[in-house]
Amino acid sequence: MFSGADKVKGQGVGSVYDELLKLLKTRATDTLDITVNRYSRVDVSHYHTINFPFFLSTFMTNRGRKIGYVHFLPETLEGSLKLPKLVKSVFYWYVIAFYKRMDHLVVVNPSFIPKLEAYGIPKDKITYIPNFVSADTFYPVTPEKKRALRQQYGFKDQFTVLGSGQVQVRKGVPDFIELAKRHPEMHFVWTGGFSFGRMTDGYEELKKVVANPPENLSFPGIVDRNRLVDYYNMTDLFLLPSYNELFPMSVLEAFSTHTPVMLRDLTLYQTILRGDYLAAADVTEMDHQLTRLAQDPTAIEGLKQKAKDAADYYSEDRLVEVWKDFYAEQAREV
Repeated sequence: MFSGADKVKGQGVGSVYDELLKLLKTRATDTLDITVNRYSRVDVSHYHTINFPFFLSTFMTNRGRKIGYVHFLPETLEGSLKLPKLVKSVFYWYVIAFYKRMDHLVVVNPSFIPKLEAYGIPKDKITYIPNFVSADTFYPVTPEKKRALRQQYGFKDQFTVLGSGQVQVRKGVPDFIELAKRHPEMHFVWTGGFSFGRMTDGYEELKKVVANPPENLSFPGIVDRNRLVDYYNMTDLFLLPSYNELFPMSVLEAFSTHTPVMLRDLTLYQTILRGDYLAAADVTEMDHQLTRLAQDPTAIEGLKQKAKDAADYYSEDRLVEVWKDFYAEQAREV
């Protein structure tokens, strides 16, 4: 395994890496011998991030089969980072150059396969394997525990909406803020921060709101995963108004805690999430749905059941076998 994801806190790439490494080190030791960021002789090198030293290592011998994890494409970075035009062009070129150095790619969303093909990468060199989260880390609690957590964290007894991810335009944070302004009777919470500082798109304006939010909106910052489960369990609805995603870990975390989910109506969700969420086209429709859900316990219960079904589908038991089979197949290609 090669990864620099843990160097920047609060990004989904790090969560994906941590979940997979933990899964394989606890459930696949009978077939896999795993090292991390060591340039020793191996059958398979799995690159989770595109750090330049990793790129250089692909020219070394004894790297075995080189596997690249596709967490983003150039177009998905729009609205995330604010870069000078020349720097952006070079970086976007580098992203694709890194992927082309791989013998095989893994995508977390099948909608990215044709996009990678458009960059000149053959379809037979791409495999779709979905993300997952550990049920030991993200789990539902009883109604009594939910009330206790709300008291512990100082949450009021009101309809609570949670968003999670980096504070940036692409994540739809401006819409989340607007919804909080439209619904002063509800409590809105956004966990996450400015992982890339001033490089974040919309940094100056969003920083002002984070520093002085509406009374019913809170930004606790980047929350450790062992505490993040509490936020999901205190929540009545998880809302992610992103404009572009691959396979957001936050949605899987919400599913795993059986928290109802509402998402912006993006085509890319339709394949991977199979209708296990409530879709809303824009901030106006999100506004209407929030009003309806806050007054309709039956609708909330229906979304809870959908979340539970999704959590069962994206389980560790199923995906550990998928990964073991994938690595074995790649090793045979060396």
